[in-house]
Formats: sequence, structure tokens, C-alpha cells
Amino acid sequence: MLDSLIVPLLVTTDLPPEADLAEFGELLTGATRTLDRQGSSYAAFLAGKVFWLDSPGSAEAKGGDLRFAALIGYLAASGPSHAAREVVADARRAISAAVDARYGDVGAATPAVMAIRVKDVRERTPSPALFVETADALPELVAVAKPYI
Repeated sequence: MLDSLIVPLLVTTDLPPEADLAEFGELLTGATRTLDRQGSSYAAFLAGKVFWLDSPGSAEAKGGDLRFAALIGYLAASGPSHAAREVVADARRAISAAVDARYGDVGAATPAVMAIRVKDVRERTPSPALFVETADALPELVAVAKPYI
């Protein structure tokens, strides 16, 4: 059995109003495929649901203002002796770099990436949210995470 840690995760950020939610989800899951800590890398798998926290017609989305998007899900990290705090920090660095590279020129804020409670994943994820997961992730890591999803 693969040695791993699974962390319930919340990611939120502002995106341009024309941003595609599926693309945002793919960006997040792709950014977390391999995480780095102090020169060492390890495989990871992120699965969850992405959704808008506002509606397209809301006052926040009018006039080209940024929209608020989120992902709630689970991040599984391979390898022994991980601490949740360190894995979340590694994911935050990878996600922030990917979001900045993709949306930074339009004024998107640095994403908030934080561990949450398992209960929050169940209670706070809206039913119409779009499911996303890391493509081509380590199969053993996907298998370990699937019961949580």
C-alpha cells in the first residue's frame, strides 16, 4: 500500500469574468500533480469540485470586475512523514505560481489555499459544482484518495 496523506482542501481566488471554470479546475489539479519541498519533489493528486461563489449577473461580476471562484476537495500526497501543514504550503506555492502565470496579468489575487474539515467538504460543496481531478496522476495515489471523493 502506498504511504500517503490526504488533506481536505479549499482554494479560492478572483478570476476574470470570462474565465472558464473547467479550465480553472484543470489548472489547479495540474499544478498539484507534483509538489516540491526544499529541493525534493513528491507526487500528489487533487480531486474536488470547482464553482463560482457569485452568479454571472451579480453586482460583483458587472463592468468587467473579477469573479470569485473556489475548489473544495481532497489533496492526496505520496510519501512518508508528511505533515498536513507542509503539504498545504507546498500546494499553495504550486497553485499560486500556476494562477499567477495564467491570470496574473488581469489582476487576479493570490489564491487562498487552506486545509479544511472533512465535514466542510460535504457541507459546503454546492451540488451543481464541476468535478475535476489531476490527470495522469499516480494510479496508487488515485486509488487511496477515491474513497474520500
